[in-house]
Amino acid sequence: MQPKRSLALDEIDLSDIDFWSLPPEEREGAFETLRSEDPIRFFKEMSLEELGLPTGPGYWSLTRHADIQEVSRTPEVFCSSRGATSIPDLPPQMNEFFGGMINLDDPRHGRQRRIISRGFTPRALGNLEAGVKSRAIAIVDKIIEQGECEFVKDIAAPLPLEIICEMMGIPESQTEMVFRNTNTILGLGDPEFVTEGDNPILKGMQAGSELAALMKEMAADRRANPREDFTTALIHATGDEEVLTDEELASFFILLVVAGNETTRNAISHGMKALCDDPDERKKWADDFEGRAATAVEEIVRWASPVIFMRRSLTRDYVLSGTQLREGDKVVLWYNSGNRDAEVFSEPYRFDITRTPNEHVGFGGPGPHFCLGANLARREIKVMFEQILTRLPDLRITAEPERLRSNFIHGIKRMPCAYTPGPKLGG
Repeated sequence: MQPKRSLALDEIDLSDIDFWSLPPEEREGAFETLRSEDPIRFFKEMSLEELGLPTGPGYWSLTRHADIQEVSRTPEVFCSSRGATSIPDLPPQMNEFFGGMINLDDPRHGRQRRIISRGFTPRALGNLEAGVKSRAIAIVDKIIEQGECEFVKDIAAPLPLEIICEMMGIPESQTEMVFRNTNTILGLGDPEFVTEGDNPILKGMQAGSELAALMKEMAADRRANPREDFTTALIHATGDEEVLTDEELASFFILLVVAGNETTRNAISHGMKALCDDPDERKKWADDFEGRAATAVEEIVRWASPVIFMRRSLTRDYVLSGTQLREGDKVVLWYNSGNRDAEVFSEPYRFDITRTPNEHVGFGGPGPHFCLGANLARREIKVMFEQILTRLPDLRITAEPERLRSNFIHGIKRMPCAYTPGPKLGG
């Protein structure tokens, strides 16, 4: 895909939700224009008065890789606690409810990250590995005899969702509810999930409340009946270990199912589309899957850029690449743009499974907020494509993907595919 510069600089409005309905090549063209002509550009915020929220003061858009890196490495100046997952200012309790530790600074961020990191140690991830592969095999078994399926729902979505539910000890009867509510939370700008007349904030709160209620029940049960799952580990202390409160547990779970489920699902979906669009790269990986898996997975994450942005707010005046920023200003880190920066990536619009180095920001920039679950996501992506490339070697996309209208998640809602039927492997 090559960018199409259909908009002049003064025609680009990243706050206009209709911008996010433009074809991908036109959005890429707009960000290319910003990087080359005004890489730290100020934008007005969209009006939220009809939702009962004041219109914000505006924000600086950071579209170059170097600026995103610098801001990410300087959390004492560019803080997250005033809201990282939303450009508009939301009430503090909403920030923490939906974003958890992403919307915190140290020392609170560090405390929660230390507790949660117990579930992402090499040993903990090693214990999950067999389950990741067996679930990926079962996912392909369900559809391999059909000859066609809906790629997102049937292949890309189940693995990360099932692994998260397994980690937390959530019963299978609840996975559909979790899937439905995460779609709603991340689809608040899409008319499929929020119809005309609906209040998107209320819809999001309702979806989050269902997830929080589930975790409240889980916490009560695990206090009485501890098990070998992550929920138990987060609320039971060993020695002088700290634990999460019920509110922190609920907030973390919302973050986990949003960040760990939706992002991996979309990386797999975009990766499959890229491999279908470039059969030479697909063959290259299939011919030496294990030898090229590490670089291929990183390229899929760069290419997909599942999380489009994060926001920071200035704690003091700061000069960034010659631009004077003031205390209280908002800056938005456009990861999708940083991952197409020609100053860092040779031929950035070419999908290259052997790309190295590949200093993408698909898991966020460097610093304290780098994605805690990055290694789990890498493992899930690798295992799923191992199944696809070996058992569905001629899988093809049969219609244009239906894309999520969102400025936050680079999502694919539906993507039909077809392939030659094959045998199941499971019992």
